[in-house]
Amino acid sequence: MAPMLRPGRMLVLSGVQASGKLHLGNYFGALRQFVELQAQHDCMFFVADLHGLNTVQHGAQMQGLAEDVALDYLALGLDPKRAIIFRQSDVPLHAELCWVLLTVTPMGLLERAHSYKDKLARGLQATAGLFTYPVLMAADILLYAADAVPVGRDQKQHLEIARDVCQKFNSIYVPGFDPQDPAGATSGAPGVLKLPEPMILPDVEQVVGTDGQKMSKSYHNTLDLFGPEAVLRKKIMGMPTDSTPVEAPKPADAPLLQLLTLLAPSAEVDNIRRSWAAGGVGYGSYKKQLFAYCMDRFGAARAQK
Repeated sequence: MAPMLRPGRMLVLSGVQASGKLHLGNYFGALRQFVELQAQHDCMFFVADLHGLNTVQHGAQMQGLAEDVALDYLALGLDPKRAIIFRQSDVPLHAELCWVLLTVTPMGLLERAHSYKDKLARGLQATAGLFTYPVLMAADILLYAADAVPVGRDQKQHLEIARDVCQKFNSIYVPGFDPQDPAGATSGAPGVLKLPEPMILPDVEQVVGTDGQKMSKSYHNTLDLFGPEAVLRKKIMGMPTDSTPVEAPKPADAPLLQLLTLLAPSAEVDNIRRSWAAGGVGYGSYKKQLFAYCMDRFGAARAQK
C-alpha cells in the first residue's frame, strides 16, 4: 500500500534520470540521501524517464532503463511503504505543466543555464528538449508543491531557475501577487504555485570518474552499481594512472585515491592516506582494493536485485 502524505510534514521531492545504468555518482550524490530522508519526511521519488529522452531515443531501451532504475531504488533501500515511488511519464501533468511554464519563461533565463552549455561542449545535439530541460524540472517540482528539493551544490542553478519560473507565473496569473511575499501573508494573494526551497545536502560528494572528471554517463567514466562483476573489475583495473614508481609517494589528487577514500570503511581511510603518501604500494594493489570495497559496499544490494 502506498504511503499517505501527512499534514505538517515536510514534502521532499527528487528523482534520478533514466538514461543509463546507475553508478557511484548517483548513489553518493542522491540515492544515499534519499534513503535517509524517507525516515524523516514525506518523500516522493520518481524515475525521470521524460528527462532521459534527451539522450535515449529508443522506446524499448527507455522502458528497460526506467524499470532498472525503479528496481535499483528498491535494492538500495527506498521503501514504497515510506515513500511514494513513481515513473514521471505515468503522470501526464508533468508535460502539461511544463508547456504552461514554457509560455512564461524568458529565453535569457534558459540561455544562462550552465548545464546546457556544458552538454553542448560535450557534443550533445542542441535540441529544444535539452534547452528547456530546466523548465521540465521546474514542472516536476511545482506540480506537487514540494517544500524542499535535495540537490548538490552543482545542481543549485536548476532549482534557482525553478524558483524564477514559479515567481514569473504567479506574478502573471495571481492578481496582487507580491514576489517578496510569495505565501501572501501580508498581501493576501498567495501564489498558485508554491515556491520551492533548496535542500543543499552538506555531505553530498561530487564523485570523480575513472578519468578524473566528474563521474557521468556522458563522459563514459562511470563505475556502475549493478553491472556485471567482470565489467566492474575491468573498468577499475583499467583506470589510467601516472608513472610514479611503486616505492614513491603517489599524487594526492589522483582519482584512484579519491575513490578509495570514498568507498573504504571510515576506520580504514586514514591508513589508506598514510600508505598512499608514504609509497611502497603499487597502483595495481590499490585498484584491487577498490574493487573489493565496491563489492563489499554494494554486495547486499546486488544480491537483492
